[in-house]
Amino acid sequence: MPRHICATKEPWRQSACRLILLILLVPAHTPTQTQTPPAADRPKHSEAKRKKKQAQDGTFVLVGAGDIASCQSPEGARATAKLIEQIPGTVFAAGDLAYEKGSATEFKTCYDPTWGRFKERTRPALGNHEYGVPGAGAHAYFEYWGTRAGPAGKGYYSYDLGAWHIVVLNTNCGFRNVGGCDKDSQQEMWLKEDLREHPNACILAYGHHALFSSGVFKRHAVHPELLQLWADLYAAHADLVLAGHEHSYERFAPQDPEGHADPTHGIREIVVGTGGRSHDPLGFATPNSEVREWETFGVLKLTLTAGKYAWEFIPEEGKTFRDSGSGVCHNQPSESK
Repeated sequence: MPRHICATKEPWRQSACRLILLILLVPAHTPTQTQTPPAADRPKHSEAKRKKKQAQDGTFVLVGAGDIASCQSPEGARATAKLIEQIPGTVFAAGDLAYEKGSATEFKTCYDPTWGRFKERTRPALGNHEYGVPGAGAHAYFEYWGTRAGPAGKGYYSYDLGAWHIVVLNTNCGFRNVGGCDKDSQQEMWLKEDLREHPNACILAYGHHALFSSGVFKRHAVHPELLQLWADLYAAHADLVLAGHEHSYERFAPQDPEGHADPTHGIREIVVGTGGRSHDPLGFATPNSEVREWETFGVLKLTLTAGKYAWEFIPEEGKTFRDSGSGVCHNQPSESK
């Protein structure tokens, strides 16, 4: 380009000429557009990233409670749903999810707007209220959950979280469709075989009813019909059993199925019926009961790693009760050193 192209004594012509030269000499640049995924895709992407991170570091979170959503008083379920919303991980829902009868309408109207927001990461257990519609055999529960609740009609199944094998029990032993929980019942035979297939796993089980409780009304609180299932879990060196049914929080020291303290091989039971339905007072402490509280809704967060576990009770907003601690896995003692 000739050097005298902008040679002029008129200032406005010099400025215009320089601007034209700048446009001609600087190459055009088209900015790269970053495509933002649709809003519906972002949670799935975040969930995939979470699962990938868990697989890499071997740490998994299991969080939840039982006795959750009531159409008559939904405030408690809303409060605990706010807690779940802030905690990534698998959600356990330990029975009595939609009061009063576990009907399709109650699941849609009461459970779905609260804890139903976490449906895709929830693994549920059956409570007695899910059998509230006469003759339905908890049909609405199985319709709502689909494959996330295990084989239709049974209510018991298992899954894995890293080094941990998670067993979900149907503790409604007296209902006709369940077939009991005694030795050689269908569920008990399934449980023994399932545990036999995971000899080196850390083991956690949950269902709705508890074998041990300090509840005031023992017929409601304590369920000796679960003794055989506990015996199978104890023989397989299980570490934790979670339950609900009593609308309170109670943690026990490790013990055997007969209720004898066993710090070396015992199972730690934690009752966490604090999902939001209501509060049940507890009576005098049952042997081996370490912590009791019945005035706070909240969730139990479990952090599971190879050979170890840690628990933390997280209260609803405005309440101060908390409980936390840790333990080691019986089947992988070397991992905990």
